[in-house]
Amino acid sequence: MRAVHCILIAAALTIAAPAAAQSLRIETEMSAAERSATGLDRLTDAERAQLNAWLARREAQAGASPQGTPDVDARVAAAREAGRREAMADAQGVRPAPQSREPIDSTIPGAFEGFARGREFTLANGQVWKQTDSTTLAGARGSDVGARIRPGALGVWWLQIEGYNRQAKVERVR
Repeated sequence: MRAVHCILIAAALTIAAPAAAQSLRIETEMSAAERSATGLDRLTDAERAQLNAWLARREAQAGASPQGTPDVDARVAAAREAGRREAMADAQGVRPAPQSREPIDSTIPGAFEGFARGREFTLANGQVWKQTDSTTLAGARGSDVGARIRPGALGVWWLQIEGYNRQAKVERVR
């Protein structure tokens, strides 16, 4: 059903975009002096309609703001500046180093109250890991429990508590 809605919305936009673009008419965009100076007044109705259709197509291709307007120029300048800052960060080595893929054996100091989505686990080595899946470990309680975090496929990390067979998907917070 969702795919049908997406198709219907896309079809409506396809039909509505040229109609909205057709509302742009060169006669309304120019003053009388500009129309006279450019020779627009000498065009036939058919030639003027062709010119308006061409402008509408150009407007539709360029988006809501035609190229060269201050709005577009500002966005282009902002994108260039963002790219420049990113390139400078790369050149200076500011990017974080890739995380080691070695398993971590540690303990969770203090009380352990089981798994729950969004729960954070602080290891004895200071690392903080957050659970990202909905795995539960009901009734699991303990203090200073042993924990093993191991890498999985596709960059996933798994937390397993000593004495339990269940594991939760986690991501490192800090």
